[in-house]
Amino acid sequence: MTQREAVFPNNPHALYELHGYSPAIRSGDLLFVSGQVGCGVDGRPIEDLEQQIRRAFLNLASVLEASGCGFEDVVDVTSFHIDPERQLGLLLPIKDSYFAPAHRPNWTAVGVTWLAGFQFEIKVIARIPARD
Repeated sequence: MTQREAVFPNNPHALYELHGYSPAIRSGDLLFVSGQVGCGVDGRPIEDLEQQIRRAFLNLASVLEASGCGFEDVVDVTSFHIDPERQLGLLLPIKDSYFAPAHRPNWTAVGVTWLAGFQFEIKVIARIPARD
């Protein structure tokens, strides 16, 4: 049976404890990252949509870094959007600043009606690079 290990970033936000979940689970050479949202350390949503998207990516970067991964190791992305049409123009330049053309993962975007006060959420699966 493959071992499972919870991964927490150095500066976790309050939602992990408040809602009782792990930011990510390492299983073998795979990392399953829980949905990351645009909140500060207190767990409250950032009001401005573009800043909320940027913060979600920063929170994701912190979780990836805590497990020895980077955006180049991400193989699967699922994003959730309250208003996909409105968000796409803001999201694409931010996404492109994190995912280089040579390392673009597959991506599924889902329109939803509720994200607990947030407008955008992103979850990923990454392959953890071998350590030498």
